Amino acid sequence: MASLDLNEKQKKILLDIARKTIECTVTGQKLPEFNIDDKTLNAVCGAFVTIHKNNNLRGCIGNVVGRGPLYRTVMQMAVEACSHDPRFSPVSENELGDIDIEISVLSPFEKITDIEKIEVGVHGIFIKKGFYQGLLLPQVATEYNWTRNEFLEHTCLKAGLGRNCYLDSKCEIYIFSATVFGEKDMV
Repeated sequence: MASLDLNEKQKKILLDIARKTIECTVTGQKLPEFNIDDKTLNAVCGAFVTIHKNNNLRGCIGNVVGRGPLYRTVMQMAVEACSHDPRFSPVSENELGDIDIEISVLSPFEKITDIEKIEVGVHGIFIKKGFYQGLLLPQVATEYNWTRNEFLEHTCLKAGLGRNCYLDSKCEIYIFSATVFGEKDMV
């Protein structure tokens, strides 16, 4: 289970795409067009765009399954993260200088039945039960210093389910890895 292996140049290109897309969205301009001929950046895979302001979450939206080239997924998720995350008001023009962007490129999901396979800090978790589903990226557990069980519990809560839903045999648990990088890493 490996996500795409991106070099520094490819990471910078994706961060530049996300930044320019957010700036155009927030200022009401037409979205930029990018001519990307890089095979890796045209691969189909899921990605999340996370926006932080003063080290606090300001928006985060992703697509767990790629439906097109990675660079286009990053563009779409950048628009969503800055303007449609239901937890936040849209990013305003006067905030553009205060935000930093992080991108998580996801590996394919692996369904598991043994929670011991979950490596905190390595794997993200996707939980599904009926119509309810929730996902937490690998870095979330590390940021909050969670144990495996706390990570599972918080993913259940994010799905709108009970804290211990992961113990229910009807609950499906998937793990994935992510290549995570941000503007702060590129300085």
